[in-house]
Amino acid sequence: MTLTVGAGAGTAHATGYRYWSFWDRQGTAWTYATQGPATAHPSDGDVQGFRFAVSADSKDAATPRPAPSFAEVCASTPAKEGRKRIALAIDFGTAQDAPGGETPPAPRTVCAQVSEDATTADALAAVAKPLRYNSAALLCAIAGYPRTGCGEQVSATRPDPAKTAAPAAEKDDSGPSVGLIAGGAAVVALAGAALWRSRRRT
Repeated sequence: MTLTVGAGAGTAHATGYRYWSFWDRQGTAWTYATQGPATAHPSDGDVQGFRFAVSADSKDAATPRPAPSFAEVCASTPAKEGRKRIALAIDFGTAQDAPGGETPPAPRTVCAQVSEDATTADALAAVAKPLRYNSAALLCAIAGYPRTGCGEQVSATRPDPAKTAAPAAEKDDSGPSVGLIAGGAAVVALAGAALWRSRRRT
């Protein structure tokens, strides 16, 4: 699939998929994650992100608009022995990328405090319920958004992400501090999402 830039000011025409992408914060830049959240084992002090958007492939994928540092997100979460803190940026995307009839919440940042062996999937489940999956084990919704749809193919015209101002992110430290996923189904679901994304990158 290809991305073509039209003559209109600041617009991008894309045919792709509407889905949640997964990112690592490297220094001052977001990098598309090389593994899925169910197999990623972040360290205390890491920053990771999720972005809901329409994209043709990983090269076209829009990055999370919050650009937090670990200190900004987790300053009010004291370190605990046997646990680690992960700063998460969750970007629900723009109105242009939202399914029909839905309005994306404002982006948020949250500090997840989980066990030392926890995956990113564990951290996400700790602070962003409810999560939703489809029958193919694809991650469809974070914090209940979107209500419907899951990785559907779409054709859309949307603003250039580089020229779209980010609304103020909400900082949320109210999530549970113990966030291990109940049962293995959700971990399998996130692993399936990672596999689906990896196929799309090839």
